Amino acid sequence: MDTIKSYQAVIKQVISEYAKFRPSHGNIHLEPIFDDVNSRYALMQFGWDRDRRVRGNLIYVSIKDNKVLIEYDGIESGITQDLIEKGIPERDIVLAFLPEFQAV
Repeated sequence: MDTIKSYQAVIKQVISEYAKFRPSHGNIHLEPIFDDVNSRYALMQFGWDRDRRVRGNLIYVSIKDNKVLIEYDGIESGITQDLIEKGIPERDIVLAFLPEFQAV
């Protein structure tokens, strides 16, 4: 399997695992969004918590130039270690939400 397809599979596996969780309060749903054509992956949340609408992304990851760019990571413990444990080398993960894109 080539690098991109391997990274896509790992990212989808990690996001799918997080999508199984349920928030401890509110009526909030988690929905994974996978776009293999453009190598973009997200975990979206939507629903209600008390009288407030909840919506937005929890995770947004893309692949560019054989690097996994973590564009947004709203998971408490972060997804970086999960990606590494599933086989993506640390040198290929970039924390794109930090100034000047810092490698892990």
